[in-house]
Amino acid sequence: MVEDVVRTLGFLCLGSRLRRIGERLQADTQQVIDEAGVGIQAGQYPFLAAIDRAGPLTIGELAQAVGITQPGVTRTIGQLLELGFVDMQSAPDDQRRRLVSLSDKGQELVDHSKATIWPCVAAAVADLCGDLDGPILEQLAAIEDGLAALPLIRRSTVAGPHALSTAQ
Repeated sequence: MVEDVVRTLGFLCLGSRLRRIGERLQADTQQVIDEAGVGIQAGQYPFLAAIDRAGPLTIGELAQAVGITQPGVTRTIGQLLELGFVDMQSAPDDQRRRLVSLSDKGQELVDHSKATIWPCVAAAVADLCGDLDGPILEQLAAIEDGLAALPLIRRSTVAGPHALSTAQ
């Protein structure tokens, strides 16, 4: 078996390790979303959640809320516009500013997701991380081992994967 160099090098590769874990969590979350039959990418949900929580936001405000660059936000909002989940309008106080808001379809998706998908993912991640204690590198190893042993889609204590597909 080949040595896991990223794990072995500890703090030297912490960023790479966190990215690897993040990518795995996002891929597993995508499986839950796909099982539910929702036509959205896991990485698009934070944008919908930000707009749902704060109301209409500019691209710059979304970049701050989600913590990514403005070009990344512009690209994702373009995708969400094409899917019909968001609308973009000029701000009433300044026609140069464009506000992104949830469309009716987007609000329905968020409401459905809050009731079904998001609790499943949150419960699965809580299950994965529930017993973590001690130094961060050991916790990361436990998360990686836990994801390898049982993906998020099989961890949910809120509802099994079949409950997701019937929840729509």
